[in-house]
Amino acid sequence: MERMFPGPFTKGSPTVSLAALHPAIVHFAIALLFAGVLFRWVSLTGRAAFTAPAAAVLLFAGTLGAVLAVRSGTDAHGPVERVPGARAAVGEHEEWGERTRNIFLVVAALEAVALVPAARRWRKSTLVTSAVVGLVGAVALYEAGAHGGELVYSYAGGVGIRSGDTADVGRLLVAGLYHQAMVDRKAGKGAEAARLIEQLVQRAPGDTSAQLLAIESLIVDKQDGKAALAALARFPARPDSRFVRFRVGILRADAFALAGMRDSARAILETLAGEFANNRAVQERMAKIK
Repeated sequence: MERMFPGPFTKGSPTVSLAALHPAIVHFAIALLFAGVLFRWVSLTGRAAFTAPAAAVLLFAGTLGAVLAVRSGTDAHGPVERVPGARAAVGEHEEWGERTRNIFLVVAALEAVALVPAARRWRKSTLVTSAVVGLVGAVALYEAGAHGGELVYSYAGGVGIRSGDTADVGRLLVAGLYHQAMVDRKAGKGAEAARLIEQLVQRAPGDTSAQLLAIESLIVDKQDGKAALAALARFPARPDSRFVRFRVGILRADAFALAGMRDSARAILETLAGEFANNRAVQERMAKIK
C-alpha cells in the first residue's frame, strides 16, 4: 500500500516534526537500551547492587527514546524513500525500528511491574523475564541500527536534507559527482570521469579544491599536460596556503612530466622535497622521473 506522508523538512507542517532530530534520538536510544539490558543481566547476579535501579532507569529512558526514534523516523522517511532504489531499505529499517520499540515497551512494562510492592513475590521472575526479553530486544536494536547505517551510507538516506538548508543538497550533489568520478577513473573510464568533474566545477566554480580537481582531471583523465599547465598559470608560484602550495606543485610536476618537460618537473619536485621532507607522493614522482 502506498504511504503518503508530508515531507519532514517542510516548514509549516500541521504537526511538529522530529525529523531533524532523528539521528540524535536514535543514538541516545541505542546507548541507553544496550546499557540497560547489560545492567539488568549484571543485576541478576547480585554482585553489583547499583545496577538494579540503574537498569530500570536506563530501560525506561531508552524505551522512551525508542518511541521517539520511531516517531522521528516516520517524520523523516518521506523524502528519503522517494529516492529511486531506496524505498525497500527504508521499509526494512522502519520495520526493525518498530519491532525494537514494541519489544522494549514489553520490557518497560515488566520493569514497571517489578516496582509494584504488591508484586514483590514475583519480582525476581519478572526481572529475569525482562532480562530475557531485553536480550531479544537488543538483537532487534542491532538490526535496526545496522539497517539504518546501510540506509545512510549505502543510499545517502537523509544526507544533505536533514538540516533543511538547500546548500547542503548542493554539497551532497558535489560529493556524489566526486565519488562517482573517482569510481569511473579507477575503472579506466577517463572520459566519463572528466565529464563528472566538469559538472562538479560548474556546481562549485569558486572553490579552489574544485579548480585543482579540474586540473588533475586534465592530467589524469584527458592526458593533456599542456592544457593543465595553462590552467595552473592562474595560480601564484607560491600560494599562501601550505596545502594549496603542495597540491599546485604536484600538479605542475605531473603536467610538466606529461608534456615531456622532465627537467622542469624534476626542479619542482626537488623544491617540494625541501619543504615537504619524506613525502611519499614527492618521493614516488622523483623515482619515476629518474
